[in-house]
Amino acid sequence: MAMTDRMTMWMKRGGQILAIIAIAGLLAWYYTRPDGGEEGIASGNGRIEAVEIDVAAKTPGRVSEILVNEGEFVTAGQVVARMDTETLQAQLRQAQAQLQQAHSAVATARSQLAQRESEHAAMQAVVMQREAERNAANKRAARSTTLSAEGATSQQEADDDQARVQSAEAAVSAARAQVAAAQAGITTAHSQVLGAQAAVVATQATIDRIQADINDSALKSPRDGRVQYRVAQPGEVVAAGGRIMNLVDLSDVYMTFFLPTAAAGRVALGTEVRIVLDAAPQYVVPAAVSFVADVAQFTPKTVETASEREKLMFRVKARIPAELLRAHILRVKTGLPGMAYVRLNAQMEWPAQLRVKVPE
Repeated sequence: MAMTDRMTMWMKRGGQILAIIAIAGLLAWYYTRPDGGEEGIASGNGRIEAVEIDVAAKTPGRVSEILVNEGEFVTAGQVVARMDTETLQAQLRQAQAQLQQAHSAVATARSQLAQRESEHAAMQAVVMQREAERNAANKRAARSTTLSAEGATSQQEADDDQARVQSAEAAVSAARAQVAAAQAGITTAHSQVLGAQAAVVATQATIDRIQADINDSALKSPRDGRVQYRVAQPGEVVAAGGRIMNLVDLSDVYMTFFLPTAAAGRVALGTEVRIVLDAAPQYVVPAAVSFVADVAQFTPKTVETASEREKLMFRVKARIPAELLRAHILRVKTGLPGMAYVRLNAQMEWPAQLRVKVPE
């Protein structure tokens, strides 16, 4: 009788243990199956991520100061760090002095051009004078020749007048050569002016480049975001492109999760997603699929699958609407784990527990 009671007791306990195991298995299957417990809905766990942005130095130099700390929220255009500009300031002063010299060179070249133009005008006047003298000599020689033929004057006088004509012709040629030389001087002076003006433009471009480097030494946040970590500290020397800090863009936030082959094959870009974070399970955040991997990968250890037979998963990204992020920008945090629920059937309604509910 005692033996029978003991067997009955062990059978009852064994039945209870089997029942507990069955219930536990059923619950595990319920909460880990891909459809998330609703027909037409697949789910996967993941973490909130955001696009990362590096704030880096454009030119090599020393970090002068860092104006923000890790975890701080920054806005687009806000100065977050400054590089030392002592060398750039010295280069700027040098270039500004060179610019003054270039302006002086332009003024000198223009003065020389005006001088050459005056010389050219004077040479043209001399040409006119020599031509007038030549014309007078020709007329006198013509008269002397006529009078000499009539015997009114001597042949010597006619010969002298003819010599004066030849001298006047030579004087005209010399004056014209001086005009050509003056014209060449004008051309040279024009080139000197253009060269001096080009030097001004080049020096001004150097000043603009140095000033741009000085402006870029004030490192600004390209977008609204949060400082994730500081790479460099004040006083450190960094190379061109050296990172100073890392930001996360809180206007471009998404969750990355994994779905098995059967579910991933039914997900299209733009498919509606609902995100429930472990830290705030009372809220349901809307999102949309923005990426589906085209190559399957082995199941990550941190992802639970519906069946041990499913060894390959597809990576999926669900992006949260930018307007929702802007409305709650100060509450947005990355790295938070949670669940993503994907509606595979666009015709079905979301169940009550997955309807959108966001903070007021």
